[in-house]
Amino acid sequence: MELFMAIYLVPLALVIFHFYKLLLRWGDHHCYMIGYECYKATQDRRLDTESCAKVVFRNKNLGLDEYKFLLKTMVSSGIGEETYGPRNIVLGQEECPSLADALSEMDEIFYDTLDKLFAKSGVSPLEIDLLVVNVSLLSTTPSLTARIVNRYKMKSDIKVFNLSGMGCSASLVAIDLVKHLFKTYKNALAVVVSSESMGPNWYCGKDRSMMLSNCLFRSGGCSMLLTNNRALKRRAIMKLKCLVRTHIGSVEDAYASCIQMEDDLGYRGFRLTKSLTKAAAQALTTNLRVLAPKVLPLWELVRYISMTYLMRMVKTATMEGIGARLNFKAGVEHFCIHPGGRAVIDEVGKGLHLSEYDIEPARMALHRFGNTSAGGLWYVLGYMEAKKRLKKGDRILMISLGAGFKCNNCVWEVMKDLEDGNVWKDCIDSYPSSKILVNPFMEKYGWINDESVSFVGLN
Repeated sequence: MELFMAIYLVPLALVIFHFYKLLLRWGDHHCYMIGYECYKATQDRRLDTESCAKVVFRNKNLGLDEYKFLLKTMVSSGIGEETYGPRNIVLGQEECPSLADALSEMDEIFYDTLDKLFAKSGVSPLEIDLLVVNVSLLSTTPSLTARIVNRYKMKSDIKVFNLSGMGCSASLVAIDLVKHLFKTYKNALAVVVSSESMGPNWYCGKDRSMMLSNCLFRSGGCSMLLTNNRALKRRAIMKLKCLVRTHIGSVEDAYASCIQMEDDLGYRGFRLTKSLTKAAAQALTTNLRVLAPKVLPLWELVRYISMTYLMRMVKTATMEGIGARLNFKAGVEHFCIHPGGRAVIDEVGKGLHLSEYDIEPARMALHRFGNTSAGGLWYVLGYMEAKKRLKKGDRILMISLGAGFKCNNCVWEVMKDLEDGNVWKDCIDSYPSSKILVNPFMEKYGWINDESVSFVGLN
């Protein structure tokens, strides 16, 4: 009898033991965010109407038509007068940027956000196991991660990763990397630093498709602290529910819609083509088809499948059509849209049938801080938190688009009520701002659209 019991109990015990190990490993696969800190530059780097006009008029390659184009773009960009530019641009050194300027710009963003992140979280730099830095347009030797390790004297077995060329969607690429690394490293702490090197990449030519980036991009960045340690769960502010990455670089128009290059005169810059909106719609549509089953309730999925079949019957497959049959509000409460530009925000809002309340954080982040590339999502999140919108149990859909062409989206669950004023604390009471409708560039330079001054040469 005892032998009989042993024969059956031992395998049962082994099964229970392995099941328990699987449960523990499943728990380690969680990705919690303990905190994040966005960067806000000093006032001497503020690009108000007057400062922007000085930068524009300094470019002697431009004629009256180019000045008109730039000023019209500024008027319609959705960007206000409180954004920040790289120091070398503010000082008028955009035509001769140095490596020292580029590294100084990164150091300011990195160390400001990391100092605050470590101080607020109570986590020591010596405790960090994983470090990921994403800066698309600057790759140095030693690496940018090495600069951080050296500054904070981090431990010798820290695992570091440098991501370059990933564009505005790089932040979620970095978080996805950390999520996968957490499967190997147990009870780990990870830091992700997202920024962009603007100073050395200011365009000084006259190609209109490359001049657009000067109107949209501004200095900024964010550092985030993540963990898979369940013992730190109570300290977490958010938990990553799912993340989906889409890359349509195999489509030629999409690949070339957002690309770094030199113009005919040899000036290097970033070209944004008319195919950008179409590429964004295609990438977003593809991504949401994968993301939807992960976040939407069953009844919404049934409706989605039924409508998909109906749409195919009538041969309608536009981005607007996808949004019409996918109600993401059934699965998430908040929408954190990359503030890449007014047109991007409008198209995403229209495609997903979002209200003005839903897209307000992205509009305000664009107005206050501009397009800060990979760091942009976190200024939008900061706005929601400063407005005390984020309550325990809420789900946030982050939507990011970037060169490649890529669309990376994820869903976070809020772990506690959030109400930190963060970088918005000194101005949040003045938002949403009605000043977005009254553009200061048009008020001061509206005369440039007057045909009677078309004979004037400003260069």
